[in-house]
Amino acid sequence: MAFTGKQLTTQLDADGTLTVQLNDKTWDDPKPGQVLIKVESTPINPSDLGLLFASADTDNAVYSPGKVVAKMPENATRAMKARHGMAMPAGNEAAGTVVAAGDGAEHLMGKRIACVPGTAYGSYALAEAQMAFPVDDGVSAEQAASSFVNPMTALGFTETMKLEGFTGIVHAAAASNLGQMLVKICLEDGIPLVNIVRSDDQVKLLRDLGATHVLNMTDADFMPKLIDAIAETKAMIGFDPIGGGTLAGQILTAMEAAASRGAAFSRYGSSEAKKVYIYGALDLGPTILNRAFGLTWDLAGWLLTPFMMKAGMEVVGRMRMRVMKDLTTTFASHYKARVSLEGMLTKEAVSEYNARRTGEKYLVVP
Repeated sequence: MAFTGKQLTTQLDADGTLTVQLNDKTWDDPKPGQVLIKVESTPINPSDLGLLFASADTDNAVYSPGKVVAKMPENATRAMKARHGMAMPAGNEAAGTVVAAGDGAEHLMGKRIACVPGTAYGSYALAEAQMAFPVDDGVSAEQAASSFVNPMTALGFTETMKLEGFTGIVHAAAASNLGQMLVKICLEDGIPLVNIVRSDDQVKLLRDLGATHVLNMTDADFMPKLIDAIAETKAMIGFDPIGGGTLAGQILTAMEAAASRGAAFSRYGSSEAKKVYIYGALDLGPTILNRAFGLTWDLAGWLLTPFMMKAGMEVVGRMRMRVMKDLTTTFASHYKARVSLEGMLTKEAVSEYNARRTGEKYLVVP
C-alpha cells in the first residue's frame, strides 16, 4: 500500500541560499525492524532549528506558501560545506500511529508510539522499532510528542553528574520545558540544583514547582548570589544551553569562588573539579571566558546521542522506562502554539519559534 503526503526539507546551496520547503512524497514500505507512522504531533526543538534554519537571516527571507528562502552568512555557509545541495528532512521526535510495520516490528502495528525518526516534519515518518515506545491509551499524541529529546536530556544531566562524580547541578535558561523537568527530577531524587533564569516571572515559575535556588541573571547581585548558592549546594557541574556570551565563564568563576572559600591562597586556584557543559546555542555568538577560575576546570559540549552511547543500554533503558511512566507528570511538556506543516513556514511562526525564547515551544500537528 502506498502512502503519500508532504515532507519538509531544508537545503543549503553553495551560494548561501537556504531553502526550507514542503515537497510531495511517497513513502517506501518499512524495512525489517522499522515502522511507518502517520505523524500526529511533533515539536520544534532547538536541536531541530540548527538544521532547519541555523543562522540564516529569516527576518529578511522570502516567504511563500509552504516555502521559505533565506540567506546564510558566508562563514556559516563555508562551515556547512558538507550539506551543500542536499535536501535534508528534519524533525527529531514525534508521536503517531503505526500504519505499516517491517519484519520483526509487527507487534507495533496499529499502536500509537513515541519515536525519534529524524524526519518527523512530514505526513508520515519511518522509525526504528527498537527506539519506539507504545504509549498508554490515555496518553494523547500531543503528550507523547516530546517524550524523547527533553526528558532524556534532563535525565542525561543527572546521569552525567553521577558518572563524573559530582553531586549537584547548575542549570542555565532553567525555565524551559527541559528546565522544569530537571527541577522535578532533582526534587524527586534529592539532587541539589541551582537554576539560572532571566526574569522574575521565571523565578516565580520555578519556585512554584518547588525549586530552592532560582537566580535571575539580570539582577545586579547575581554573581554573589550564584557563589552563595554553589557554596551551599556544592554544585560543581553546570549545563548551559545558551553557549554564546559570558555565562559559562561566570558559572566557572562562581564555582571557583565557592570552592576557594576558607582555603589557603594558591596561584593555581582551587584543586576542586569544576565543569560546564554547553548543550545548545540560544546565543550564536562566541563563548567568552574571563579565566578567573584557576586551572582545575573543564568546558565541553554535551549531546544526547553520544551520551547514550557512553552510558550504555542498561542506563538508557532505565531512563526510557522512567520517562514513559511519568510522561504526563514529571515529563509533561507545554506549548505556546500549535501549527500545521504549512503553518510552521509562515513568517509569523518562524519569527516566533526561531527566536528560541524560553517557554515558547511550538508543536506541529500535520
